[in-house]
Amino acid sequence: MAKNEVRWICKECNWSFARYMGKCPHCGAWDTLIETVVEMDSPGSTGAVLSRNPQRPQPLSQVDTGTVERLHVPIAEFARVLGGGLVPGSIVLIGGEPGIGKSTLLLQVAAALGMTERPVLYVSGEESPHQIKLRATRLGITGDPLHLLSETETGAILSRAEEMLPNLQALVIDSVQTVHTAELASAAGNVSQVRECAARFQRWAKESGVPVFIVGHVTKEGSIAGPKVLEHIVDTVLYLEGDPFHTYRLLRSVKNRFGATSEVGVFEMQERGMVEVANPSEAFLAERMVNVPGSAIAVTLEGTRPLLVEIQALATPTSFGNPRRTVNGLDFNRLLLTVAVLTRRVGQRLAEQDIFANVVGGLQIEEPAADLAVAVALASSLRDRPVPADLALVGEIGLSGEVRSIGQLETRLSEAARLGFSKVLIPRRMGRTPLRIPDGLQTVQVRSVSEAIDVALGAKH
Repeated sequence: MAKNEVRWICKECNWSFARYMGKCPHCGAWDTLIETVVEMDSPGSTGAVLSRNPQRPQPLSQVDTGTVERLHVPIAEFARVLGGGLVPGSIVLIGGEPGIGKSTLLLQVAAALGMTERPVLYVSGEESPHQIKLRATRLGITGDPLHLLSETETGAILSRAEEMLPNLQALVIDSVQTVHTAELASAAGNVSQVRECAARFQRWAKESGVPVFIVGHVTKEGSIAGPKVLEHIVDTVLYLEGDPFHTYRLLRSVKNRFGATSEVGVFEMQERGMVEVANPSEAFLAERMVNVPGSAIAVTLEGTRPLLVEIQALATPTSFGNPRRTVNGLDFNRLLLTVAVLTRRVGQRLAEQDIFANVVGGLQIEEPAADLAVAVALASSLRDRPVPADLALVGEIGLSGEVRSIGQLETRLSEAARLGFSKVLIPRRMGRTPLRIPDGLQTVQVRSVSEAIDVALGAKH
């Protein structure tokens, strides 16, 4: 017969230990061990559990896939991140910082799905139905197909969901850190509860064919609480990102078993909730000042979507012994690499300059294709010479000062031409198939950072 045992589980790496320690021996994190009651097998047990309906192995060619149609999601940006629609029986995890808009977005998605007259069950462990109704009224959401439930016990939630079958279209859990199962003595939100509750929702979703949305809170380190548990259980992991001081929010896919990863949907936080941004590049460039030194346009790629963003840089003589390097929206190490290349390979005197770099709009750019725009913006600020307003840049910088090739160049060029840019600086292409260039767009191939700066700012140093 099984018995219960107390274990200490690290909430960062999910390793368990028999006693408490201030520092996790596995991952090295401090104060991350949580007391958890787990069910252990008895000494005489083999640990094997036989299924009531065991299945036999099948050859791959004999597996019947059938025809699975995705559920239509009326919010196009949300459907884009999911891969074109909602797969029946899938479980989707949405994470983000507190106050970023996760509950608002999911309430809008639930209401949009409920427009098909099939009910959607929205379960909240943090708010009462009255509070949710107040938020729905503010967002202009009405309609009986959206059903609200304030409950935290997993069994009770699934019982209410079972009662709504077979018409139930989707189940929303807000959030997984507030729900618990009565079979575990530990508090809601710790690793064992999060793991067990998420696993039960996953099994129910697969058996019923009803898609389940789960909200996961983000810790102060920037990861979803219990990440090693949740990210392996769910089918899709979405992160809602954005600067709290800006109105734009990015819904980014970091895992998707039914679509492309790194896909991005862009929303704007307004009084009536999350509003889709159909043309993000125009929105990010709307407040741009042309012919200003220190500003350059980078053509980046988020998933399969090209985005044109403004990168601003400022180099000013330092007043301290050690010059400052401040960055917002870019990878700090990539900025240091760019500064080093400009100093060593181009001859720019940056050792005594405070350097500030910023991506306008609150975006976070990770790909190296923005390196060339950062370098040209820094040189523009240092020389006090503006970059032409109709010029965009794309390319990765190497340690030797070369401009390296990047992927999906034709897609980036098409987006630049669509927004009215007439010239794009690109890496030099060696022995490749001819590049399809949109009408009215001129491309200038550059081999090095120094050559790119001379073309963008003029040969005069």
